[in-house]
Amino acid sequence: MDRFLEANRRKWNELAEVNFSSSNSDYDVGSFIEAPDGIEGLHKTEREELGSVEGLDILHLQCHFGKDTIRLKRSGARSATGLDFSPVAIENARALAGATGTDVTFVQGNLYDAPKLIDGKFDLVYVTWGTICWLPDIEEWARIVAHFLKPGGRFYFLDQHPVALSFDDLAPAPHAPVYDYFHKPEPITFDGSEAYADETAVLKTERSYEWTHPVGEVVTALIEAGLGIEYLHEFDTVAWKAFAYLVPCEGGLFRLPEGMPRLPLSYSISARKQD
Repeated sequence: MDRFLEANRRKWNELAEVNFSSSNSDYDVGSFIEAPDGIEGLHKTEREELGSVEGLDILHLQCHFGKDTIRLKRSGARSATGLDFSPVAIENARALAGATGTDVTFVQGNLYDAPKLIDGKFDLVYVTWGTICWLPDIEEWARIVAHFLKPGGRFYFLDQHPVALSFDDLAPAPHAPVYDYFHKPEPITFDGSEAYADETAVLKTERSYEWTHPVGEVVTALIEAGLGIEYLHEFDTVAWKAFAYLVPCEGGLFRLPEGMPRLPLSYSISARKQD
């Protein structure tokens, strides 16, 4: 698996540079530095579900360049730690924390090495948007989440629905699934030099690898790791234009056009570490 993860790291090093300088509304670092916000800057779904983070110790896994990590700290968290496997992303995260005057800890490393890189336990482990598709082993991921939670601590997860990942995101019109919904050990290979946050950017690293994890396997992995599921919610919205024909809606989200059958485009899980 190391060669797949290393290829993905190379691609995300390039994307971290592009995204950090992008004016895309999800990033727009310049505006964020001028007027840093808190959880009110998150998308509608997590903003409504997360609740108060006042006084919490928070671990944000797969944090990219840390914009949401900083938001959590600025919303009253006692501490916030972000982890990402891209050294470029973490370098930019530290620069962003400095520019906004926010006391946040950022750690660079593979998620599967996190217990060796980060000390302590947390009240909240936070994982959102574009995360587990880059991970080959969902059972180990769940064990790592559980490892970092204090007894009674909460795990909040929100991501694109694996049903949506079954479709070709570049197709110009509705179509049949082209990828398996169910997990396979071997990854799906993608080739492309485009950067999703900047249409003018051309990436040198074209190849990347992803894995699909069905909802049932994610939930089961968390339960087997010792977490109690509080809820599983499915939504007909997602945080980016996952298909060419999606239309924008409230809260910075996208959905299928009016008149099309509604499909699950994202889902969330809240779970607790058993005492």
